[in-house]
Amino acid sequence: MKNFLLALAVFVLPLQLLAQYKLSGRVSDVVTGKALVGANVVLESTSTGVSTEQNGAFQFQSLPAGSYTLKVSYLGFEQKKVNVNLQQDEYVQVALRPQALQASEVVVQATRADERTGTTFTNVSKEEIEDRNFGQDLPYLLEQVPSVVVNSDAGAGVGYTGIRIRGSDITRINVTVNGIPINDSESHGTFFVNMPDFASSVQDIQVQRGVGTSTNGAGAFGASINIQTQQVRREAYAETDHSYGSFDTWKNNVRFGTGLINGKFAFDGRLSRITSDGYIDRASSDLKSLYFSGGYFGERTSVKFITFSGQEKTYQAWYGTPEALVYGNAADLQDYIDRNWIEGADKENLLTSGRRYNYYTYDNETDNYQQDHYQLHLSHDFLPGLTFSGALHYTYGRGYYEQFKADDKLSRYGLPNVVIGGVEIKRSDIIRRRWLDNDFYGATYALQYRPGSRFNATLGGAWNRYDGRHFGEVIWARFASTSDIREKYYDNDAVKTDFNVFAKASYGLTDKLSVFGDIQVRKINYAFEGFDNDLENMEQDVDYNFFNPKAGVTYQLQPEHQLYASYAIGNREPVRKDFTESTPNSRPKHETLRNVEAGYRGLIGLAELAGRSLTADLEINYFYMDYKNQLVVTGQINDVGAYTRTNIDDSYRQGIELAGALRLGTVATLSSNIAYSQNKIENFNEFIDDYDTGEQAVNKYNETTIAFSPDFVSTSQLEVGLMKGLKAAFIYKTVSKQYLDNTENESRIIPAYQVGDLRLSYNIGFKNILKELELGLLVNNVFSEKYAANGYTFSYIAGGGQVTENFYYPQALRSYLLSVGLKF
Repeated sequence: MKNFLLALAVFVLPLQLLAQYKLSGRVSDVVTGKALVGANVVLESTSTGVSTEQNGAFQFQSLPAGSYTLKVSYLGFEQKKVNVNLQQDEYVQVALRPQALQASEVVVQATRADERTGTTFTNVSKEEIEDRNFGQDLPYLLEQVPSVVVNSDAGAGVGYTGIRIRGSDITRINVTVNGIPINDSESHGTFFVNMPDFASSVQDIQVQRGVGTSTNGAGAFGASINIQTQQVRREAYAETDHSYGSFDTWKNNVRFGTGLINGKFAFDGRLSRITSDGYIDRASSDLKSLYFSGGYFGERTSVKFITFSGQEKTYQAWYGTPEALVYGNAADLQDYIDRNWIEGADKENLLTSGRRYNYYTYDNETDNYQQDHYQLHLSHDFLPGLTFSGALHYTYGRGYYEQFKADDKLSRYGLPNVVIGGVEIKRSDIIRRRWLDNDFYGATYALQYRPGSRFNATLGGAWNRYDGRHFGEVIWARFASTSDIREKYYDNDAVKTDFNVFAKASYGLTDKLSVFGDIQVRKINYAFEGFDNDLENMEQDVDYNFFNPKAGVTYQLQPEHQLYASYAIGNREPVRKDFTESTPNSRPKHETLRNVEAGYRGLIGLAELAGRSLTADLEINYFYMDYKNQLVVTGQINDVGAYTRTNIDDSYRQGIELAGALRLGTVATLSSNIAYSQNKIENFNEFIDDYDTGEQAVNKYNETTIAFSPDFVSTSQLEVGLMKGLKAAFIYKTVSKQYLDNTENESRIIPAYQVGDLRLSYNIGFKNILKELELGLLVNNVFSEKYAANGYTFSYIAGGGQVTENFYYPQALRSYLLSVGLKF
C-alpha cells in the first residue's frame, strides 16, 4: 500500500495539466439580498477554500472537469452545500438563510487551525463520527486519522482506552471541548472513560498534529484534539440508538431536541448507558452519561448553557498480561511462574486464563468516578466583522479506586504492629481506597475581528483554577491494629492556577500568499505537598512563565493546490508525580518543543468513469519535532527514593505523513494514509536495580528509539455503495513494531500487527412518524489477529543475572457489534 500511494502521487500530479475550468459565484443573504463578505467557501472533501470579497464574490481557478460540492458557511447563517457538475466555466449564486449564532463558535475557531494557519490538521465530520460510533470510546473513532494508534485495557474498546499520535500519549495531547480544557491539570491526561458515548453529542472534531494552535489547556507535545458539541437543529427531533455485541456489550441512548422555538430558543438532550464484560477476564464496564444544552439565539447575541456528565465503574485491568501468555508457550509460562515464586490461586489463574488473563481477582477491584461539566457560552456580534465570545466553565470530579493488597506492611498505612498471643504481626491483608476529588473552573474569551476576506485577527485568553484533594482510606484490614473505620493514611491537597493570553492574526499579502502569526503568554502556579531536602513532607510552590510563539505561511498554487509551512514553540510543565516525588533539588525542568510543519494539499480531477467523475485528494506533509529536556522514564532513583522521569537534553521526531483519497462520485471511495517517522533520543542512560549489590547498574546509549513510537503507521479504507441505502466499508490498519522502553532492546518490543475491520450500514427512509431506520454491523479484527497494542517492561539484576519482564494488553480477536437506530 505504501508503494501504491507513492506511485499514485507521482502519477496523478501531472494530470492537473488536463482541461481546467473556472468556478465562481456570489454569496448573499437570502432575506436582504446583501453580499456576505468573508463567507467561507470550501470544496468539500478537501482543505481548499476561499473567502468572499467585498461584493460577496468568490472564484476557484483551473479546476479539472468533474463533480464538486461547495460548502458555504458564514457566522450567523445556515451552512449550505451546492453540487456543481463542472464541464465548462460555471457561475453560481448562493443565498444563505439567517440562523441563530452558535454561542461557542468563536471560541472553537480560536482553538482551531484553518487553511491559513500553515499547520497540519485533520477534520472529522459529524457524518464520519456517526458512521463509526457503535459505542466504543472516542479514541477508536479517531483511529483513521494519520499517525494515530489506539489501545484498550479491557481489549474491546470500552472502558479505559488510550490514544497516541505521532508516538505521544494522551498526557501530551491537548484536548478541548468547545474551547474549554479537558485534560486533568495535574496528570495532564484525559480519561475518555469519564465521557461515555460523548461522540453521540459531537458536531465535529479537529485533530492537529504537532504543537498546533494549543490556545487553551496544557501544551500540546504531540497533538491537539478539539471537539465541538452539537449545533442547534432547526426542527424538533427524537432519536434512539441501540447496539449489542461480543462480550455482552450494550449501548443504549435516547436523544431529543425542541428545534428552534420562536426562532430564538432551543434545547437538546441525551441519556446513554454502555455496559460490557470486556475481552479481558472481569474487565467489565458500567458507564452512564448525559448531555443537555439550552440557549437563546438572537440576531446579534446568543447565550448557550451546556452540561454533560459521565459516571463509570470499571473493573481494573491495569496490571496487564505476562508475555508468556500473549506471545509465549507453556514452557515460557512455567519459567515465569518459577522465577517469580508464584503459587496457589495466583498460579491457577495464570494456568487457566490464557491471553485473557487478569491479575486482579478481588470482586470489587474497581475504579469508580463521576465527572460533571458545566459550560456557559456568550456570543455577541458588535459589528459584521467584530464578534466576541466568552465562556464560564466548571468541572466537578470525584471518585476512587478500590484495591485488595495481600500481606501488606501495616507501617505503610501509619498503623502500629499488632501483638496477638505474644506474636508481633507486621503485615495484614488490606482493602484500600484511593480518592481524588477535584474542582476545575475558570473563564475563556476570544474577540475576533474580520473586516474582510484578507485579514482575520483574534485576541483571547483564559484563566483556570484547579483544586485537587488526594486522600486514601483503609476500609478493611484482617489485623486492623488501632485503625478507625475509613482510616485515612494520607491526605493532601493541591492548587493549580493557569492563566494565558494570546493574539493571533492571518493576512493575505496577495490573492495567493497568506501569513499567520500567533503569540501566547502562559503563567502557571502550582502549590502542593511534596518533599523537602530532609525528605519530610511539606508544602511547596512552583511558578512557570512560558512564551509560545507560532508563525505560518500558505501559498495557493491554484485554488485546489496549496503549499503550507509553519514553525511553533511550545513549553510544558512537569506532571504531578514529577513534583510530589522529588525535592526542589531533584525536581525536573520544564520541557520545550520546537516544531516545523510543511506540506501540500490538493484536489485532482482524473477522469470520467461509468458516467461519474473520478477525483483524488492528496496531502503530504513533513514534520520535525525537536525536544529540549523531554521527560522520559530512565529507571533512575532520585533523592527521595522515587522512580520519576528524567530530563533528556536532546530528542526528536521527524517524518512524513501521506494521505490520499480516490473518489468515484458517491459510489466508492478508497482512502489511505501512511506515516513514516524517526523518533530518537540522544545520549540515553538506563538505570537497573541490582538487588545483589543494593545499587543501580547503568547502561549508556548514544542514540535510541523513543518508546511506543512505531516507524510506520498506515490506515486504508475502501467504502462502497452497494445499493440505495446500503454501504460497506473495509478498514485495514498496520502498525510496525514498537519498543516498550527507550533502550531499543529487541527483547522489549510490541510486535508489528495488521488488523482489518468490516462495517456495514443500511438506511431506510420513511415519511410518517418514523423518519429513518438505520441498521449497522461492525466486525472488529476480521482475521482474528493475535496482537497487543500497549504494554510495559521492567528489568532487575538478581543472582548474578539480569531479568526482564514484559507485560502487554492483548486486544480482542474477531468480535462484532450490531446497531439499530431510529429517528423520529
